[in-house]
Amino acid sequence: MTMDELKRQAAARALEQVRDGMTVGLGTGSTAKHFVELLGERVKAGLQVTGVPTSEVTRADALRCGIALTTLDEVDRLDLTVDGADEIDHALNLIKGGGGALLREKIVAAASDRMIVIADESKWVDALGRFPLPVEVMPFGLAATRRAMATAFAESGVSGQMVLRKDSGGHVFVTDGGHWIVDAHLGRIEDVPHLAALLSAVPGVVEHGLFVGLASAAVLAGAQGIRIVERH
Repeated sequence: MTMDELKRQAAARALEQVRDGMTVGLGTGSTAKHFVELLGERVKAGLQVTGVPTSEVTRADALRCGIALTTLDEVDRLDLTVDGADEIDHALNLIKGGGGALLREKIVAAASDRMIVIADESKWVDALGRFPLPVEVMPFGLAATRRAMATAFAESGVSGQMVLRKDSGGHVFVTDGGHWIVDAHLGRIEDVPHLAALLSAVPGVVEHGLFVGLASAAVLAGAQGIRIVERH
């Protein structure tokens, strides 16, 4: 089974949690795209749901699939968010932001009663950090922000190269919010909550890709089938 087929399997299992009348956060990335497409098929068959997209790419996909959309300005809470992740540890802490939508993804996840993470089993790790940590930053004062980030990394016992993300054309990648992303190649992160708190306190950091305490469950698809891990 291909990686893409595993992602679609995980998305299909998460779709079983969607009920008529729900307002659902729609994640960004290759796995979340499968969920949006499958949800669209259910909508065409009569399911009544409203989506809140986490990126302009997802918004376009959802509209193409016939899913009615709203915003967090129009609803107080979401029943459920379904999104992918770049890494998931055993406490269901996540690294997200490989697709560049981490700020909107975190806002939507935090406004949801539940967040289900869908992924192939390769994303399940003993410790976060093999995948570079995306940090969304203001363009203004970038050098100062990077120095403060380096201090935060040192205080939490990690270090590594910080790379300003570029797009496919070699230009600086710009998020939907107009910010830039620094990808930090840190290796094993021993204390995820501590590093998350330190980065959140850095002026110039808009948001970081450490999602702590937000995921309610992970749906992992592998060669042996589907595994569901719930946060206690």
